[in-house]
Amino acid sequence: MAKRHLKVTGDLGRIVFMEYDLRNTQSIEESVRHSDVVYNLVGRMYPTKNFDYDDVHVEGAERIAEAVAKYDVDRFIHVSSYNADKTSPSEFFRTKGRGEEVVRSIFPETTIVRPAPLYGFEDRLLHKLAGITNLFTSNHMQERFWPVHVVDVGRALEVMLQDDNTTSETFELYGPTNYSMAEIAELVDKEIIKHRRHINVPKRIFRPIANALNKALWWPTISADEVEREFISQKIDPSAKTFKDLGIEPAEISNLTYHYLQSYRSAVYYDLPPATEKEKREEKKFLHVLDDQ
Repeated sequence: MAKRHLKVTGDLGRIVFMEYDLRNTQSIEESVRHSDVVYNLVGRMYPTKNFDYDDVHVEGAERIAEAVAKYDVDRFIHVSSYNADKTSPSEFFRTKGRGEEVVRSIFPETTIVRPAPLYGFEDRLLHKLAGITNLFTSNHMQERFWPVHVVDVGRALEVMLQDDNTTSETFELYGPTNYSMAEIAELVDKEIIKHRRHINVPKRIFRPIANALNKALWWPTISADEVEREFISQKIDPSAKTFKDLGIEPAEISNLTYHYLQSYRSAVYYDLPPATEKEKREEKKFLHVLDDQ
């Protein structure tokens, strides 16, 4: 029921929910057996008492791929993650890498998609940085990546549905500009017209604390592996295809922060429009003069 708002995004009868359990093979088979295409979007950013990373990214993906192969579904598109690598120091990235290997071994025609950190409505990037609870960090927010607009990734997944040439291919989907987390936080602060504090805690202290909180609390805070990921910048696989191969020009995050973050402004600044290109140039000129002085 938490996802029922998605039902209205399609016409009557276009979006039909089916209940399944990732450990129940029969329920997975019933969900995919009449499908022309199956997208695996199942993932877990943090482990829970019921599902760890391996349960979701490897065993769960394996059951879905087996169901797809059993009913000879035409297309299977497996959404993985940037930095998916079975030798990574991060368990999240390791299991994502193993999951890719498993689904390809079962269904060789699988299309693998590795999106960069996503931004958009209800994201875990801009909204996390704009919120007051995102106080602690461990690497001075120096991890670097190419943030990608969720709308662009959605368009790419739609193109893959129509284009059989994407079968058996691997796609790295990322934005046009490389940022550090600190640089994105600066963009966010400027847009919400507030300054969010970020306190750096050494990894040797933060990891065990995050691990304990993740196990003790029943709502997501931060896990030990999320702390580990703060020290791993995004790496691009040069052999993978990109947005360019799909005929898509990815959006620039700095052009969309106003659209997603306006609600975080105080009432005093809520209706203040985003800076025009002229104002941005004037600001840069002013900052340059201050630097020279």
